[in-house]
Amino acid sequence: MPKLRLRAAAPAALLAVALLALSACGFTEYPNSTFNHTTDFNTSIDNIFQTLVFWGTIVFVVVEVALIVTIIKFRKRPGGPEAKQIHGNAALEITWTAIPAIILVLIAVPSARTIFETQKPAPAGALKVQVIGHQWWWEFRYPELGIVTANEVYVPVGRTVSFELTTKDVLHSFWIPQMGGKRDLITNKTNYLWFTPSDTLETMAWNGFCTEYCGASHANMRIRLYTVQPAEFEAWARHQARDAVFNPAAAPAVPVVPAAAGAPPAAADTAAGWMYPAEKLPAHVVPQTPIPAGLAYDDALLAGGDAARGAQQGFLMGGCIGCHAVRGVPGAVSNIGPDLTHIASRHTIAGGLYRNDGPTLARWIKNARHMKPGSIMYTIGRGEYDPILKTTQQAGLDDRQIADVVAYLMALK
Repeated sequence: MPKLRLRAAAPAALLAVALLALSACGFTEYPNSTFNHTTDFNTSIDNIFQTLVFWGTIVFVVVEVALIVTIIKFRKRPGGPEAKQIHGNAALEITWTAIPAIILVLIAVPSARTIFETQKPAPAGALKVQVIGHQWWWEFRYPELGIVTANEVYVPVGRTVSFELTTKDVLHSFWIPQMGGKRDLITNKTNYLWFTPSDTLETMAWNGFCTEYCGASHANMRIRLYTVQPAEFEAWARHQARDAVFNPAAAPAVPVVPAAAGAPPAAADTAAGWMYPAEKLPAHVVPQTPIPAGLAYDDALLAGGDAARGAQQGFLMGGCIGCHAVRGVPGAVSNIGPDLTHIASRHTIAGGLYRNDGPTLARWIKNARHMKPGSIMYTIGRGEYDPILKTTQQAGLDDRQIADVVAYLMALK
């Protein structure tokens, strides 16, 4: 009978071993892993994780070995004597109480130290970035630099960045895995998170996410973080603080991050400003979201888009001004939706869900709610069905007018 049981259990045991071995197999890339040392924050988190795994493994091995030995040695045998009754063993009880207590101390002390290190105020001189969560996009403000942008955030390597986290509506959670750390955005409360990107990092792009369920498009609320060299950040910040290029005005004097000693010359600050080069974007940060079926647009119209007409008849008179700000455009000061002052210098739109290019932007303007569930952006395309209001847009913009608006937005470098 025992042999039959062992034979029946063998396939399940082999499957368990195979799955365990498969789970241990390595892969060459983990683009969104938090187990690296790109910042001081995730270095601390990884160190405490390794400590927990080390002691947890020792406890697991000892307990399992003791369990297996006990099962084999003291199992019931046919014709064997009755098991002896044990009423207590003071030495054994003290031992199995003391050893776990010592292990818990070895875990608790570094854990508490890490908590205090990561929760203390950011060091003096940190770059301040205000993070405001919306359904379903991210607003980033650099109060010391006069910059407002959306969904994409630039930070210089080697300098501490302090994020001030608030929400405009429901709960959100800010997480950029490869930078380490995660903080919730809570209504009527401000949380803080800071880290210092390693000064050994190259100019790179990273993914970020909302990790607190916040509604229909929770999974569509993404972040792009760019770690750039101090000179590159200076050029980017200088341009982002100016009015929109399409409606240029005298650039205000804005404080910028000074280049570190020995840094290369400042990056080129062209009329379009410096931005992370599109050709250097790694594949895992480039949106691959397909355009929903049934949302048609004649892309040939984009070649004839008139930016000036789009600014006047589309953006100002078509209702866009009611939700979006463009610095330097009188009346365009609303902050219901993302600030569009330099939208053409971003690689993504729609909360990081889609690529920022003409054909995609045209469809987004035409029917954003068809492209992103729950979007508060109204359906603008004439004749388009609004899935939230359950009505068809009788007014709105036709495809030619949308092409003009796209031309205007693509001019806002």
